Amino acid sequence: MTTFSPLDLDDDRLFPDSDGKPMADNTEQFRWIVLIKENLEILFADDLLVFVAGDLLWYPVRSTLIDPTAPDVMVVFGRPKGRRGSYRQWQEDNIPPQVVFEIRSPSNTDTALTRKQEFYETYGVEEYYLYDPETNQCNGWLRQQGRLVPIPDLNDWISPRLQIRFHPGLPELTLYYPDGRKFLSSIELEQRAREAEQRAASAESALEQERQRAERLAAYLRSLGISEDQLPEV
Repeated sequence: MTTFSPLDLDDDRLFPDSDGKPMADNTEQFRWIVLIKENLEILFADDLLVFVAGDLLWYPVRSTLIDPTAPDVMVVFGRPKGRRGSYRQWQEDNIPPQVVFEIRSPSNTDTALTRKQEFYETYGVEEYYLYDPETNQCNGWLRQQGRLVPIPDLNDWISPRLQIRFHPGLPELTLYYPDGRKFLSSIELEQRAREAEQRAASAESALEQERQRAERLAAYLRSLGISEDQLPEV
């Protein structure tokens, strides 16, 4: 049975898990959020102390005077995986998300994005990436001396924390795993899995055919009174 202290109950009342805003404005923004979030989940699947989330409210301090924000994708090193209604930093060893991604949509004004960047700079984000699918423009910022400083060139940029590679070419941004594999959509991942299963099945079938051929040959040799060890070496 789960019990809650008065402090926990206060947190649930004062710091709700939803801000009432939609996750995405359109299918393209949603596609990119899912693509980045799911591939980062795969990348860190074996590391129990890397938490990846999409559109999760982040409360940096326990104060109702500071409005939370919900990065489209955030990565937190040093926190366990698991279910959360929101990311209340004071309940997470006071560890802020180190990497955040934003996918620009028509409702994201320059003013709103500037406020988000200021929020990330104030509360400890180390790497911030902003991608606009409509214009194919990708920008990044890296924390230096307490500030988020623009990354001059993201072409083949490797994230210090994630070790993924950025390639903002045409027709759209491409992201790569540390081993060089491309970030794939769920449909592409399913297709790759099916192709791998088909190749494995074909290889297994070929091995079975070879085994049967060898058995038939051995049976034929026995019918001639010839044992396999009597055959000349090739």
